[in-house]
Amino acid sequence: MPSDLSYWLISVPLEDGDPHRMFSEVGNKLLSDGGSASNDFGQLSFPPLKTGTLESLISLSEELPKLDTAHTQVVAKVIDTLRALLNNDEAALAQHVLVNEQPVDDYMLGWSWNTSKYRADRSLRDIVDAVAKELTSIDNVMKQKLNTYNIAKGQLQQLQRKKTGNLSVRSLADVVHREDFVDRNSEFLETLLVAVPKNSAKEWQSRYERLTPMVVPRSSSKLAQDDEFALFNVTVFRKVRDEFVQKCRENKFMVREFEWDDQIVERQRQELEDAGTSEKELWTELLRLSRTNFSEAYQALAHLKVVRTFVESVLRYGLPSDYFAIAIRPNPKRTKALLATLNSHYGYLEGYEGSGPVAKQQQQKNGGKKRGGGGGGSDQVEAPGEYAQLLDEEHFPFVLIEQMMVAV
Repeated sequence: MPSDLSYWLISVPLEDGDPHRMFSEVGNKLLSDGGSASNDFGQLSFPPLKTGTLESLISLSEELPKLDTAHTQVVAKVIDTLRALLNNDEAALAQHVLVNEQPVDDYMLGWSWNTSKYRADRSLRDIVDAVAKELTSIDNVMKQKLNTYNIAKGQLQQLQRKKTGNLSVRSLADVVHREDFVDRNSEFLETLLVAVPKNSAKEWQSRYERLTPMVVPRSSSKLAQDDEFALFNVTVFRKVRDEFVQKCRENKFMVREFEWDDQIVERQRQELEDAGTSEKELWTELLRLSRTNFSEAYQALAHLKVVRTFVESVLRYGLPSDYFAIAIRPNPKRTKALLATLNSHYGYLEGYEGSGPVAKQQQQKNGGKKRGGGGGGSDQVEAPGEYAQLLDEEHFPFVLIEQMMVAV
C-alpha cells in the first residue's frame, strides 16, 4: 500500500485528448468518495518526452527505482541539516523548506516541467543523467560544507567547555593568578596545579607532602572549588616532577597541564571570540546553502519521479505516449478510502497493461496469452523471464509513483 506520507503521482491513458474532462471527473470522485479536499490534488502534465527504444525503457525502468531511493536520501539529508541548524524549530523549518519560494504542497500540486532546465527534446537517458549529476553535485557540496561547519562548531564547543566545565577540564587562565606560582625562571622548583575530587580534599592535604620525596612542605593551597573538584597548587623540585605526576594519577588526583603566561587570559578570550564569529558565519552560509539546495534538489527529484512515471506508463499502456496524470496529497485518515476510490474509478483499465510493449513482448514468449490485470482474471499467466519482476510489481490499474513529503 502506498504511504500516506508521500505524494502520489497517478498516470493513466489519456481519453479523447481531453485532460480537463478527465481531471474534472476524477476530481469530483475524489471529493465525493475519497475524502479529499479540492486543494489535495492537482493536474500533472507530461512534456512531449521522447520514448526511445524498448530496450532503453526497460533499462531505465530497472535503474530508476535505485536512483529514486539514492536521490531521495540526498533531499532527506538536506532537510536533516536544516533541522539541525534550526534546532528542530518546526516554524523556522517551514520557512526554509520552500521550492522556488513556495511551499512544497503548492509546488507539487501545481507542478509543471521546467523546460529551461531540463530540455524535453533530449532523450530520457540524457534527462535522467542530468538530474542524477545535479543531485550528486548537491550532495557533494553539502557534505563538504557540513564537514567544514562541524569542524568549526566542534572547535567552538571545545573552547566553551574549557570556559564552563569543571575544574578538571576547564581553562584555568581566569582561575589562577601569577602569585600562585613560584618564579618560572627557577632552576630547581616548579609549581603544579592539581584538580582533586571534592570528597578527597582532606586526603590530599594530609598526603601530598609524602607522595614523593622533594615536595616543598606547606606549599599547597586551595585556589578554587566547584561542585565536583577543588583546585590546589603544589611546589615540587623539577627532578621529581614526573614521579609526582604518576603518584597523583595513582591516587586519582589530576595534575592539570598549565604554564602561566601574562597574556594567556586575553589570548584565550580572543580565541573564543574568533571561534564564535567563525562558527556563526559558517552557520549562516550553510543555512543559506541548505535552503537553496533543498529547492534545487527537490525540483530535480520531482522531475526524476515524473520521468519514472512516464517510463512506467509507456511500458504498461504503450504508444502513443498520451497520458493523463495527477498529483495527490493523501489524507492519512482516509488513505484506504482514497485508494479504493482510485481503484474503482480506473477499474476499467484492469488488463489494459496487455497493450504495453513489455506485456506484448511477454505475450509473444507465452504464445500470445495475455497476462491479466490488477483484477487477476482466469487467463493470468505467470511471467517467467526477464520482465516477470517488472510486471508483478503492478498492483493497481493505474501507474502510481510516490514523491516524498516534507513533514513540518
